[in-house]
Amino acid sequence: MLLALAWVFYRHPHVSEIAAGIAILLFGMIMLEDGFNAFVQGPMERLLKKMSQSVSRSFGFGLITTAILQSSGLISVVAISFLSAGLISLKSGIAVAFGANLGTTSTAWLVSTLGFKLDISSFAFPILAFGILFVLQKSAAVKGAGFAMAGLGFFFLGIDFMQTGFETYQDKFDLSSITYDGLLGVFVFAFIGILLTIVFQSGSAVIVLVLTMLQSAQLDYFNALALVVGANIGNVATMILGALNANTNGKRLAGAQVIFKVTAGLVSLLLIFQLADFVDFVSKHVGVDKENYAIKLSFFHTLFNLIGCILMMPILHYIIKFLKRLIPDKSEDNMEIAKAKFLNKSILKYPQTTIRALLDESRYLFEETTLTIVAKGLFIDPKAIRSEENIENIIADEDSEYDIDVEEMYYAKVKIIYGKIIKYATLSESEFALNPKTLSAFARVKDASRNQVLIIKNIRGLHKNVKLYMNSENEYIEEEYEKIRKFVAHTLRQIYILRKNPESVSTMMMIDEIREAASTRDLLLSGRFEYLIREHKISSVMASSLANDSSNVNEIVLKLIESAELLYIERNHLLKLAEEG
Repeated sequence: MLLALAWVFYRHPHVSEIAAGIAILLFGMIMLEDGFNAFVQGPMERLLKKMSQSVSRSFGFGLITTAILQSSGLISVVAISFLSAGLISLKSGIAVAFGANLGTTSTAWLVSTLGFKLDISSFAFPILAFGILFVLQKSAAVKGAGFAMAGLGFFFLGIDFMQTGFETYQDKFDLSSITYDGLLGVFVFAFIGILLTIVFQSGSAVIVLVLTMLQSAQLDYFNALALVVGANIGNVATMILGALNANTNGKRLAGAQVIFKVTAGLVSLLLIFQLADFVDFVSKHVGVDKENYAIKLSFFHTLFNLIGCILMMPILHYIIKFLKRLIPDKSEDNMEIAKAKFLNKSILKYPQTTIRALLDESRYLFEETTLTIVAKGLFIDPKAIRSEENIENIIADEDSEYDIDVEEMYYAKVKIIYGKIIKYATLSESEFALNPKTLSAFARVKDASRNQVLIIKNIRGLHKNVKLYMNSENEYIEEEYEKIRKFVAHTLRQIYILRKNPESVSTMMMIDEIREAASTRDLLLSGRFEYLIREHKISSVMASSLANDSSNVNEIVLKLIESAELLYIERNHLLKLAEEG
């Protein structure tokens, strides 16, 4: 490929100026992205955290920040990093990406409104000079601003080189002479746009190239429209390559973008003549000159992405479901069988060492496995539980990636460890002549482990119904299951706080309140059930599931609290009893 390019430069010297323009423009876009990455990533991440609480806000964030920063790639990287960290949901991440698709059309508007109406080089050079001056400074923020300014300067300089090259080469290179009738021509030029995007690895660069050729009258207007659609579809190749080493969420986000680009592209190609008429109609009524094809092309580019948003956003939930089936989470595939961490034959020498190891093993099982299964089983992010994120926001994330196999996790991570805890406790009880108090300490440890097994068995049935009703079209049943998830999330949060500070009076009081709520919750809900059934808000099947699940949740919460109190608060007391044995 490099040899072929060198041969083209040798045979057609004027092409080198066009190629240099493309190279400078691409380099400018890279510098622009790097500059903004250093300059605004911290504030932008804080803004994304606030704006990702709803789909509409996430979409608006992607749209506005991409339009300002001129880098959909930067926005996508930030979105993927937040997805990987579990700070935003897949739905929010995809909404950000779709918004970025619409926001990236600002590049075409920037070129068509300013790039062809001003003497670009006259202000590109000063911007470059100031940018490089800032790059040499020590401050990271100033350096980032310098990279952004230099990138903008190179961006405009690249356009100037391309314009000059096409004007010089006008008589020898004229794509407007290539014509095909009807949809055949449309698809031919769309294919050319796809190839150019794969070569340049930048749809925006191809669109700038198309605008420059159109401005130089070297490209027919309809062919330019097809090239723009092809450039957008061609971005799919870059997305697929970029997602090969990404995690599951990164692959799903790339998959959503592929669906967006291909769907919007095919619809736009099939309706290209009707869309062109619509562009002409709107342009005429807003005072755009009939021959101003650059503005009209920019409008078409925006319309193309707007069509994608209109088609995709209403069915976002179904797209996510499809992507989850297409790209399953492999993190739990071929799940390793858990091994005991603290239990071995050496601990059986003394009752004190045995009960300490049993408590450590039970606590490790509780923290690393049981709490995780409970959270994921109700589609709650375990990382978010340990953060300071508002519970309302955690529950609002209804598309967290936790469609786990509870049964598989139980057999791989819990059953064997539980069996060993019971085995070592029983061996110790038979090995030593223990007094009643010490025997009761061993019994309490076994209770803590047995509670965890019961918790997971209850989660197993609850998980299926939460998955079924969490995004139900029936808003009443959806609301009730949201309350269930919120109640459990609140319990998990308090257990996490208790773990960090077992002697906190306020936390212990909160735990007591949760225990009281779980003990009386069925009585409080009975009236609610009667109302929902009497008013035909939910079906009898829904009511039956909800009644059973509410009872299960109460038992889960009570068992969680009992285990937490035993492992965190009673631990020292149980160790003392063992020493007395």
